[in-house]
Amino acid sequence: MSHTVDARGLSCPQPVILTRNAIKAGDFPIEVRVETVTSRENVRRAAQKLGYTVQVEETGGEFRLTISK
Repeated sequence: MSHTVDARGLSCPQPVILTRNAIKAGDFPIEVRVETVTSRENVRRAAQKLGYTVQVEETGGEFRLTISK
């Protein structure tokens, strides 16, 4: 079962906090949607620091990060 975190419109650190909560829940892969480069990088770094793989896609001015074990 996968989990989606919609953090569009939220400012940091909220996207990172929501992502960490999803990681703790353990429903992989986790898809995180953000709008800003800052949020994208903060979420990516946080997930990688915890040892997870992150794939980033940009579509229509938004970013979709897929986090997997």
